[in-house]
Amino acid sequence: MEEIYSETPKTCGLIKARPETVSFLMAFSRSYQVANYENVTFERFLN
Repeated sequence: MEEIYSETPKTCGLIKARPETVSFLMAFSRSYQVANYENVTFERFLN
């Protein structure tokens, strides 16, 4: 275990997202809803 976690983690760089990707993710997050009802979870997409 010591051998695995003794190394310092590598730094990661930021990547730039295209405007189309951002708009797709924003539209998806607005249309996606999760509803909980009596120990049951419902996921729905509102189109």
